Amino acid sequence: MTSTHAFWLAGRQATGETAFDVTSPWDGRVVGAVSVPTDAQVEEAVAAAYAVRDEFAATPAHVRAAALDHVSRRLVERTEEIAQLISAENGKPMKWARGEVGRAVSVFRFASEEARRFNGGEAQRLDTDAGGQGRLAFTRRFPKGVVLGIAPFNFPLNLCAHKVAPAIAAGAPIILKPAPATPLSALILGELLAETELPVGSWSVLPVPNDRMPALVQDERLPVISFTGSEKVGYAIMDSVPRKHCTLELGGNGAAVVLADFASDEDLEWAATRIATFSNYQGGQSCISVQRVIADAAVYDRLLPRIVAAVEAQVTGDPSDDATDVGPLVSEDAAKRVESWVDEAVEAGASLLTGGKRDGASYAPTVLADVPADVTLSCEEVFGPVLTVRKVNGEEEAFAAVNDSKYGLQAGVFTHDLQTAFRAHRALEVGGVVVGDVPSYRADQMPYGGAKQSGVGREGVRFAMEDYTYERVMVLTGLAL
Repeated sequence: MTSTHAFWLAGRQATGETAFDVTSPWDGRVVGAVSVPTDAQVEEAVAAAYAVRDEFAATPAHVRAAALDHVSRRLVERTEEIAQLISAENGKPMKWARGEVGRAVSVFRFASEEARRFNGGEAQRLDTDAGGQGRLAFTRRFPKGVVLGIAPFNFPLNLCAHKVAPAIAAGAPIILKPAPATPLSALILGELLAETELPVGSWSVLPVPNDRMPALVQDERLPVISFTGSEKVGYAIMDSVPRKHCTLELGGNGAAVVLADFASDEDLEWAATRIATFSNYQGGQSCISVQRVIADAAVYDRLLPRIVAAVEAQVTGDPSDDATDVGPLVSEDAAKRVESWVDEAVEAGASLLTGGKRDGASYAPTVLADVPADVTLSCEEVFGPVLTVRKVNGEEEAFAAVNDSKYGLQAGVFTHDLQTAFRAHRALEVGGVVVGDVPSYRADQMPYGGAKQSGVGREGVRFAMEDYTYERVMVLTGLAL
């Protein structure tokens, strides 16, 4: 019989009146049962976070840094256990699950470092104007209040880390709401946080069902919302709380541009391997997975067969097997949606070069060419192991193709030319340009977020801390400057 996992209410374990099962997308087995907080328990968590906000903001930096260091160390110690849990609840292959734990280790380490140096204050002379003689402005940042962090299923540990770690580092209480499909990794974070000496009420992990979230989103005691997920839900949240600060990390349809100067056999093998790997890692369920390849006509005919071969070399199967590259999608419904989009594209005239087959929640790594511009696959985020390839003539047409999208999260540009790299950085309407690689590269300390309908605000530890805080200036008068 599966035991029921408690949630974390103001730093302590608690159980509600009901529970739900978490199942493996690979084989449907029950991975664990999770207790659901009652409305009264949610209210208790919010009230505790609101009550402790001033105390937590004033907590010495070394206390917050020590707690973050502790979580980072404990994640290292429990890497294999947590990776197995991620794989079981998410369907992520073990090689990627271990990598996710490693990234969360770094996120908490970066946050501990930022807690020690963030908000040292900045002094500014005001006697640059006659009216400011003898005056000095001293500016520090203070938390806006309690953060409501809403995390998705695709990185069930690391994207929870990206909500929790910056909040703690900045001294902002946080209520974390994990995805219903993958709450177990978030509850592990609760275990580790409970081993620290953070103030009671400064954090909670509440697996609240999605249909009960509107009241929590609209609670005035939670002035900051950090959401990672779908465009539809993210903008619905923002529209429902126009006076709140919302950070939204939404969708993308990442493009990898391969330009004419990236033309040697070694270059094209590298590009094809990276494109194949990162169109299929996490089952394609990453906002920055490669969905579109835009190749210059000078290299297209030599690149395309290499991409197809590299995609076909991806090992699919049981995510618990260390040899597996591509596991299932998060659910059979998700795989059926991907299947319908590919079928629509093929019926409209696209060429299916490999893949295109579904088996339950699994969808075979797929490559298409000649995809019409008006089909769903060309316009929306597929969030599955599907790749489209397009031929263009020259850099200008390639960059225009990247920008011909409502999304703008990240883009990859395969080139050796420094001038081209800088032109790409100027021209591409995205939050990040990765030169010499796919758009799927993310360092957890750098600013991460998008343009256009890919979101608002930035993740990345220090940049999230800035989103969670505001500047407050103090003017000192009568000084001998």
